[in-house]
Amino acid sequence: MTRSITAAWLVRSKGHPFEVRSAPYTQPGEGEVVIRTHAVAINPIDWTLQGQGTSLMYQWLTYPNILGTDVAGEVVEVGQKVSTLRIGDRILGKACGTDEKINSHTQGGFQLYVVLAAHMVCPIPTGMSYEAAAVLPLGVCTAACGLFEPDQLNLQPPRADPAPTGQTVIIWGGASSVGSCAIQLARAAGYKVFATASPKNFAFVTELGATRVFDYRSPTVVADMIAACQGETLAGALTVGSNAGDCCFDILAHCTGPRVISMAAYPVPQPPPKHLTVPRTALTFMAGNVRYWYKSRMRGIKYSYIFASTLYHNGVGAMLFQEYLPQALADGRFRAAPEPMVYGTGLTEIQGAVDFHKSGVSAKKVVVLLRD
Repeated sequence: MTRSITAAWLVRSKGHPFEVRSAPYTQPGEGEVVIRTHAVAINPIDWTLQGQGTSLMYQWLTYPNILGTDVAGEVVEVGQKVSTLRIGDRILGKACGTDEKINSHTQGGFQLYVVLAAHMVCPIPTGMSYEAAAVLPLGVCTAACGLFEPDQLNLQPPRADPAPTGQTVIIWGGASSVGSCAIQLARAAGYKVFATASPKNFAFVTELGATRVFDYRSPTVVADMIAACQGETLAGALTVGSNAGDCCFDILAHCTGPRVISMAAYPVPQPPPKHLTVPRTALTFMAGNVRYWYKSRMRGIKYSYIFASTLYHNGVGAMLFQEYLPQALADGRFRAAPEPMVYGTGLTEIQGAVDFHKSGVSAKKVVVLLRD
């Protein structure tokens, strides 16, 4: 069967706009499936890689390339040794084409047909739309890496009926895509959650399972959270946001429990500088790392950055997508959050969606539909 394949290509470093061109159809290898993509979601890494190129990160990528990580669609072909999926299944999954060990545009999300690893997908429950499903993959993967990987917070895995651990996790940036998933996963693993958000998102974050929510813009937020943590045993903190790391260093220094911070955001300028982007970003990043190193040494706090594709290789991805999410989504115990904001339909809308996302979005995830 001949398939008409197109993709939104990043044809050169810092190329703008994405160019919609033909793309080869690639059959799935062992342990892989191919989906007809119906919805893709936009993430900060998309406009970061497009705007800054690969001089600071992802230096293994070559051009032309296909970005995109969050996909939802219908299985059209199944590779060998895949027994849990069939043609016609509706699934969501993380496209891992930019991972250094994979490094293949065939697994980039901004195209009509995408190759996915079978252990990095899960069924979409009846009643959930493709656009709602597409908000999950990168957010839930980043959260799971930070919470459950041995060199991060190393929490107990999520379960249908978790026993209370008696410990509390701080989620800084609770209304973000990563934060929304982290709150739910931490609660499903038996932990209390103290989260931050803007006041307009307090109710949303509380609905997800946060025990207490604090205004991250408040001048007293650090003191308020230190006071709230007295009498609590912390299991660590997961941070999203440009100033989140500094605040959590200050909080954990006064609390009981493991002093560990998992960082889902790097210390880079926000918003991104329009001029001298790479040197200014590099300078801010280096200064932030020196500051983190000093605080880490002085206060006995371990910190590490989350790289959301590591779970592809270490078993956490299989735990998440094969063992926990399918039933949790079907039962309604895990919510696809935040809500999708559909920007448009078709690959030609990818660039507009990426630019729109870069301008700032709160408690929503920008999605593009790829219908026939």
